[in-house]
Amino acid sequence: MTGTLASHAPAKVNLTLHVLGRRADGHHELESLVAFAGAGDHLVLQPGPRLSAEVRGPTAHLSGEADDNLVLVAAHRLLDGIEGIRVGHFTLTKRLPVAAGIGGGSSDAAAALRLLARLNGLSLSDTALVEAARRTGADVPVCLEPHARMMRGAGESLGPELGLAPLSAVLVNPGIPVATPRVFAALGLMPGEVRADSSHPAIAHPAPQPLLELLRVARNDLEPAALSVVPAIADVIASLRNEPGCQLARMSGSGATVFGLFVDWQAAAAAARNLRQARPGWWVRGTILR
Repeated sequence: MTGTLASHAPAKVNLTLHVLGRRADGHHELESLVAFAGAGDHLVLQPGPRLSAEVRGPTAHLSGEADDNLVLVAAHRLLDGIEGIRVGHFTLTKRLPVAAGIGGGSSDAAAALRLLARLNGLSLSDTALVEAARRTGADVPVCLEPHARMMRGAGESLGPELGLAPLSAVLVNPGIPVATPRVFAALGLMPGEVRADSSHPAIAHPAPQPLLELLRVARNDLEPAALSVVPAIADVIASLRNEPGCQLARMSGSGATVFGLFVDWQAAAAAARNLRQARPGWWVRGTILR
């Protein structure tokens, strides 16, 4: 394979996120239903003799230096595991907000691994590829094959693809980056501490309405902690809830992006238009989650 390769890097949305406790090693034990959006970044790989990357696009200026990007980190992790693989030049078009709780960097890294797998004839289940994903970041493994599934532990335990019915949604970010370690610190769990009443409802219904009822029973345990760090998230949640047809509004991941689930795509698209007009400084995208 010698031609240019390309991959979508979709936003990862934590529809639920239960924190079960904190391990003795300091990592938090999680249980989360993850879905992926139509909205995302775009990654292109031009095969060549040298590994390199550039970042462009509307949110590129917030992404830091290209040499530190997770795209290159993931590629180097794979090179550590497999000597002599073919590489090339990555061009990343950033459209997602950064430090936003929707796994933009992790999804970019996973897209890089998918492209290198295609270039080198590797399966996505290849041991070296999966290990490279794990070593790059906790959210990278779930982004490697971006389908709705349960994620457990510190991201290392993935359930099977769930085949959820598509969900009409709006993603909103107030333009305030949120550092994940700061939110977990605000949660205040000590190593070895287990949280009471943290069990997650079983997700076994792919149809929208039964799923919605299960989602309402679940929650995002990081939301109160994130609100203490960035109070503006509460305004985003309230704005989405006030839009006609909104059935559920909740923060994703460690914030500050909030998703709203709507009765249908028309309602979601109308809400996105309303919010863009009312809040021109916010990042707003109507999308489908699946």
